[in-house]
Amino acid sequence: MQGSSLEHVSSSNSGQRLEVTVAGDEGSVRLDRVLAVRLQELSRSRLKALILAGQVSISSVAIKNAPIRDPAYHVTAGDTITIDVPEAVAAEPAGEDIALDIVYEDDDIIVIDKPKGLVVHPAAGHETGTLVNALIAHCGASLSGIGGVKRPGIVHRLDKDTTGLMVAAKNDRAHQSLTEQFADHGRTGAMRRGYLAFVWGVPNRQRGTVDAPIDRHPHAREKMAVRDSGREAVTHWEAQETFNGRDGKPVAALLACQLETGRTHQIRVHLAHIGHPLLGDSVYGPHFKTKASHLGPQSQAALTALGRQALHAYLLALEHPQTGAILEWISDLPDDLTLLRNNLRATQ
Repeated sequence: MQGSSLEHVSSSNSGQRLEVTVAGDEGSVRLDRVLAVRLQELSRSRLKALILAGQVSISSVAIKNAPIRDPAYHVTAGDTITIDVPEAVAAEPAGEDIALDIVYEDDDIIVIDKPKGLVVHPAAGHETGTLVNALIAHCGASLSGIGGVKRPGIVHRLDKDTTGLMVAAKNDRAHQSLTEQFADHGRTGAMRRGYLAFVWGVPNRQRGTVDAPIDRHPHAREKMAVRDSGREAVTHWEAQETFNGRDGKPVAALLACQLETGRTHQIRVHLAHIGHPLLGDSVYGPHFKTKASHLGPQSQAALTALGRQALHAYLLALEHPQTGAILEWISDLPDDLTLLRNNLRATQ
């Protein structure tokens, strides 16, 4: 190992904290490569995951103990790097008694109405308390072995703070059928997924389609972006309602969206791309925060209380994996979005 050894190692019930000082002879200035040289007991993929999860921070002349989420961040000799390595968790998540709002269930599938704040599958920083943990407890052994160790039964996902309808498979046959239907996205079959999105501004036409490829953001790796290098992404939208601000001028709209593809953050990225980011979306619509001043006081209060992107998966239709019957479910807006809508209407 090049450079000096670890300056400090501490352990606790929650994991291990490692601390190294950049010697300058590691052969690279990239954070991930320096750590790969200095911490050979951790794999490159593990180190990258820790960086992206915000578990690595740096203290230097310019910054003090600042989390760095970019593996390509340039370090300099003398920088102190702190790495928090969480305690290892079991490869297979355990069942947890988490309440589920079950819309439909039989021997093959389960459809739930996901609340805000519920992460779909275990990941760095969310090893427990997920939908997967809840499904394991509710459905039992029938879920084992499908969808991969970390995602039993999961064939699609919703962001943590997006609410609405999700389906999970309860056996291998159902999992294969649903996977194929989601891959087809309704081009030849019955699969449909509809979302209600409250957006800033009012589109200049009744309906439209956003056909723009999506890839990882070139600098902020936790974000997605429209990029030529990305994968095909198509979102159809139609205006349902418009809302005026306190000055009587249009300030926001309610759009119904349907996906033709299923990329990460697709609706959020596409609507921001056409100049209509979601209300409450701090990731893709931060420059629109000042628009809140155009809302009436009650609408402003409802938006502040929302504390998340104003997006709800209201429609799910699919072909039953066993019977072939076409099934469709509709989910009403949750209370926080209903409050937002009602207050936006009241300003009219």
